[in-house]
Amino acid sequence: MSAVTEPVEPAEHHHHLSDEIDHPTNLTFIKIALILAAITALETSTYWWPEGAHTVAMVTLIVLMTVKFFMILLWFMHLKFDSALFSLMFYIGLVLAVGVYLIALFTFKFFF
Repeated sequence: MSAVTEPVEPAEHHHHLSDEIDHPTNLTFIKIALILAAITALETSTYWWPEGAHTVAMVTLIVLMTVKFFMILLWFMHLKFDSALFSLMFYIGLVLAVGVYLIALFTFKFFF
């Protein structure tokens, strides 16, 4: 009975996907968190905007919500480093959610 053995490569020669991708540092995540905090502060400030600025506030909130969604999606959920298929599923979900929300606003004549 003969046994066939294959040479074993040393551990330093094994390449993993995570080794090939340049992951962000902790400082990058802190910067992103500060940006998200600033956006959240701007979003909450719309409560004190004048009565006549409801339409502008709503458009501002939708834009800021979309920016925050993408920042969290790409950096904190690490989709920036994953397959484009996963990102596409989230993009489709965002487009559907914003579309349904805008349809509801137009139905109730929010912008008129």
